[in-house]
Amino acid sequence: MKKVLIVAYYFPPSGGPGVQRVLKHIKYLPEFGWQPVVLTVSNGQYPAIDESLLKEIPDTTIVERVKIHEPYDIYRKLTGKSKGTAIDVNVIKKDGQKRSFKEKIAEFIRATFFIPDARIAWTLTAAKAARKIMSEHNIKAVYSSSPPYTASIIARNIKREFDLPWIAGFRDPWTKFLTTPKRWFIPALIDTHMERTCFEQADRVESAWQGITKDAIGKYPLLKKEKFAHVPNGFDSSDFPEVEKADNKKFTVTYTGSMYGRRNPAAFFEALQKLIDTGKIDKNDLHLRFVGRFGAEVEEMFEKASFRDSIELVSYVPHSESLKFLMKSDALLLVVDEAKESEEIVPGKVYEYVGVLRPIIAVGPEKSAIADLLAETKCGRIAHQGKVDDIADIILLYYHNWKNKNEDFTPVIKNVNKYERREAARTLAAMLDELT
Repeated sequence: MKKVLIVAYYFPPSGGPGVQRVLKHIKYLPEFGWQPVVLTVSNGQYPAIDESLLKEIPDTTIVERVKIHEPYDIYRKLTGKSKGTAIDVNVIKKDGQKRSFKEKIAEFIRATFFIPDARIAWTLTAAKAARKIMSEHNIKAVYSSSPPYTASIIARNIKREFDLPWIAGFRDPWTKFLTTPKRWFIPALIDTHMERTCFEQADRVESAWQGITKDAIGKYPLLKKEKFAHVPNGFDSSDFPEVEKADNKKFTVTYTGSMYGRRNPAAFFEALQKLIDTGKIDKNDLHLRFVGRFGAEVEEMFEKASFRDSIELVSYVPHSESLKFLMKSDALLLVVDEAKESEEIVPGKVYEYVGVLRPIIAVGPEKSAIADLLAETKCGRIAHQGKVDDIADIILLYYHNWKNKNEDFTPVIKNVNKYERREAARTLAAMLDELT
């Protein structure tokens, strides 16, 4: 079996959607002739911890963990936040949302010195670890998973030193993306240079959604389009627990994941309030379950809602528990960030929403990759944030289905099954075979 070195920061015990793509690649690649050797960190500061995922790492997987020096405790001190405060959900703001003076200083430091991101110090320990791996294993290729984009820098350096084929995997675009800092001239030049060299020197680029490819080629038109491959995220049906379909006494709508900044429930809440005010929905019939991590401004929306008593907040839970919540729901809520990239964004969790076969209430662009996915699988409906009446119509449709015990929900199963995680690993293995 040929060995592939996988460079990934988000790896168990890290939780969250970012870890699932690599974890499932590792699980299924051996079926297609590739043995993963993982280079990751031993002390990462992850947004969420899920110890249960450690059990999903195959026993045959070799994992090399190295220390990383991260600046987030310094960032918390600068901004007056307590140790352990989640950085991502409380730093990424909506356009026009006010920042404190301390936050502005901290953001300037982040944008100026942490290029391409705050994990750049990992390159110092990763280089030595990579040489050790190369001396002990007959590595035939390298695969990296970004963000963080430092993983791409590490893989690029390994390619340069050992002349190995490299597939650069991306779950999000790099520079000028909605989660990346706004840099001033010199740091922006450095970041752009790093991005361009990685795209140029990678033998193949694996994109989790097609907008990543469009973004890269739009910035660097001389890139060879044929080196890019769209390998969508997916779901692993073997993860789904045995759960009997719930006969809920209340109309149960579940959201899982993070909410902050431009990803918030404002439009959904406005539509729901309208239905309550017009007597089309009884708020006593509602059970709105939000599972995950939420920014302070989103928590304030929860507290101010007139139907606050119908809202259940659940902090981050292990992946298997999250799936149970989805499977026991009458509908699932999906909210897409309000941003220029929204038409292309496809969050990884949407595939698990599709896989559990529960109706999806999607709030986002109506001409978008998510809209296409929902149309292909018939797993839900979508309306733009600005079309509150249309959002209300979707909510009311699924509310009536629950109220009348009407099973008017018929997904196209053959199209759903295309997004099994095994298929993504099969595609990645085929690309590795072509390069070696």
